[in-house]
Amino acid sequence: MRCQSRSRVIRSAFVLLAACIVVIGAGVVADAEDEYPLATLRSAPISKHVVPPKMPKVVNSDIRQARNYPEQPPLIPHTIRGYQVDLNFNKCLSCHARTATEDSQAPMVSVTHFMDRDGQVRASVSPRRYFCTQCHVVQNEVKPLTENTFIDVDRVISDVMKKGN
Repeated sequence: MRCQSRSRVIRSAFVLLAACIVVIGAGVVADAEDEYPLATLRSAPISKHVVPPKMPKVVNSDIRQARNYPEQPPLIPHTIRGYQVDLNFNKCLSCHARTATEDSQAPMVSVTHFMDRDGQVRASVSPRRYFCTQCHVVQNEVKPLTENTFIDVDRVISDVMKKGN
């Protein structure tokens, strides 16, 4: 009996301590939010209900987009809504597989996608590169959320060469 009542007291003390920590912590967080507001892209306070914007349209031009840096995965220049990409089937490979590109006129999957983790070239796409949308994304018709100050390396080099002459 004594052990049971002692464990109840200890359990109650832990619950009370946890409740105090939560209450004190909430006050500290509220003070910190007032003093250091979070940078956010939200247009309204989190407590206010806002109707979300409509889903943007996907760029569906089939025109290759320029890459901004070396090794950047290419953007997907068409809609992929409804594409099945799972362990059983990869819809992307029905056009981009080595054997399908002649009929589809789509660019072939990069040779890097056929290498395993040890650099050995395989006959089929490596399991590490099988799920295309881990790296490749579609482009949406939207205006940027923030200002983009990116400068391509070719422009940087060109500017440096101009200043040097």
